[in-house]
Amino acid sequence: MTTHNHNMTDSEAKKRIETLTSELQQHNYNYYVLSNPTISDFEFDKLLKELERLEKEYPQFALPDSPTQRVGGEPTKEFKTVTHKYPFLSLANTYSESEIRDFDNRVRKAVGHDVEYVCELKYDGVAIGLTYVDGYLRQAVTRGDGTRGDEVTGNAKTIRSIPLKLRNSYPPELEIRGEIFFPAKAFEKLNAEREEIGEAPFANPRNSASGTLKMQDPAEVAKRPLDCFMYYIPGEQNLTKTHYESLKLAEKLGFKVSKNIAVCKTPDEIFEFINDWDKGRRHLEYDIDGIVIKVNSLAQQKVLGYTAKNPRWAIAYKFKAERAETILESISYQVGRTGAVTPVANLKPVHLAGTTVKRASLHNADIIATLDVREGDYVYVEKGGEIIPKIVGVNIEKRKPGVVPVHFIEYCPECGSRLVRKEGEAAFYCPNEDHCPPQIKGKLEHFISRKAMNIDSLGEGKIEMLYDNNLVTNPADLYDLKADDLLGLEKIIPAEEGKKEKKISFRKKTVENILKGIEQSKQVPFPRVLYAIGIRYVGETVAKKLALHYQTMDALMQADFEQLTGVEEIGEKIAESVINYFSKPEHIEMIRRLKEKGIQMALREKKSVVSPVLEGKSFVVSGVFENYSRDEIKQLIELYGGKNVASVSSKTDFVLAGHNMGPSKKEKAKTLGIPIISEKDFEEMIGK
Repeated sequence: MTTHNHNMTDSEAKKRIETLTSELQQHNYNYYVLSNPTISDFEFDKLLKELERLEKEYPQFALPDSPTQRVGGEPTKEFKTVTHKYPFLSLANTYSESEIRDFDNRVRKAVGHDVEYVCELKYDGVAIGLTYVDGYLRQAVTRGDGTRGDEVTGNAKTIRSIPLKLRNSYPPELEIRGEIFFPAKAFEKLNAEREEIGEAPFANPRNSASGTLKMQDPAEVAKRPLDCFMYYIPGEQNLTKTHYESLKLAEKLGFKVSKNIAVCKTPDEIFEFINDWDKGRRHLEYDIDGIVIKVNSLAQQKVLGYTAKNPRWAIAYKFKAERAETILESISYQVGRTGAVTPVANLKPVHLAGTTVKRASLHNADIIATLDVREGDYVYVEKGGEIIPKIVGVNIEKRKPGVVPVHFIEYCPECGSRLVRKEGEAAFYCPNEDHCPPQIKGKLEHFISRKAMNIDSLGEGKIEMLYDNNLVTNPADLYDLKADDLLGLEKIIPAEEGKKEKKISFRKKTVENILKGIEQSKQVPFPRVLYAIGIRYVGETVAKKLALHYQTMDALMQADFEQLTGVEEIGEKIAESVINYFSKPEHIEMIRRLKEKGIQMALREKKSVVSPVLEGKSFVVSGVFENYSRDEIKQLIELYGGKNVASVSSKTDFVLAGHNMGPSKKEKAKTLGIPIISEKDFEEMIGK
């Protein structure tokens, strides 16, 4: 760990900051725009931390395009409305070859037969306009209504493929447009993580891109891997002669521009591009919903001009979504491990995109109401970018008389408890978390899963057998299992379409493996144990943070709301959920039993205390110090028996202030009358 470098002169610091900034910018460009990294993530993080430290110490030398901005700036309460310099136009949509031929004829009538078109993919995301002044990103504005949009500059800066400073020779002012989107793999991962902690999944990548861009805290936006393709430099800026050249210019300036572009001279060449991508879109990392066709020459674009709504020189071809019509036979309700109740549509089997579809997700009660979908309706089913088909509409004309609106169930279909719905949440929950069968099975499955206790000998339907035979109703029961309980258990899994029936039976070897797996799980470290017990909203990362902060399960169980929200990155929702979990006697009892069986309930490496002079005292550390880095100061506090907390509250004993401490912390400490001490005072306290 490096301490602050005292012998660095101002000019050396300035130079180092400049070098690091430009190096990191280049690495960022290699990685996110060229997809061709030249250093490891670890090396990159090391350089970034060095830059962060220098910028804190020498704020006067921090550059406007510093890569440290990408981790998220100050939260905004209200997004400013900005009027676009060049209005954002919408494109006329077409759905057939003949409409494209008509478009081509209109264009040729107006500008003659020497025409080129540029064909590009039509991304399904959120349109954004970026303004650069003197090469620096000055403003990012969403499309809004086309005339005015929301300024989201702080959030856009966290998107790694958007340059903070242009490369090569750039115009003094530039406006460029593109599409911000959520890559498909990242979207699936985000939804898996949301479901894991009991949040409702997002409906599609587009909504989550849009929702992310409107989050008030850029630091939260920075955690989500949004990406951005640039596709348009408004021609009024007279930077090039053709649209295609303007895309090449954008690439030169450091923007990410799609490689999937073609210059076409005839309608037939356009159709070839369309057909290729209608098939090829399934293999893309992001969603597209069509192709955009633009006249290449900017001079010809000017001649063609605009209608009230659309440019006459461009048109969008929308792919036909793969949809089918079928009957919605019934709606059933599934209960997940967090108690969230999801409605599922059972359909009359129908062929769609090469598979037979029998079920579709309906997400939640709001979506059922919006679609006004009813049992017995003829519905339209689509397979979009999502793997799971969804109902997108109802054929009202075929609705039979006497079909009644869906009344979302009020009681849990599994255990009969009355469902609850928290304010501001879309999902209904079954509150009976400890006695509702699918929730218990779900929690057990979660407990043994790979990232949790990793008891893989219990996978594949075995948990269900243990539960159905009344051997295990909560995780602690696993550690009471004996060979005699298990030997001879068996279950037949009935044959499904095209599959044979399967038999699971617990013979001697299977039983030995299971018991061995359970025994080995006693070595799993405390952070994973905390994740495994399945507190709502406590995912893997949060479990690590809490385990590190509290060191033991006992300490965590005693923490109150104020203490929990004081831990870095622990919000009110998580704190509430943790307190709620530990307020239930059956959870306390389960933890007592797990502890008795030898499950790790504390971090092993309890830090050795040099001397207990600061015992029972809590410190908030803020600012930059002469002789130590912040981490070193925090370690000293713990070595001498004290405790670090993240934010100032009435329970804080001291605020240890370095240079440039945060003004809000200072204010709060003064208001609450908490002593603010210096580095020197602190050294005296510990007798250094």
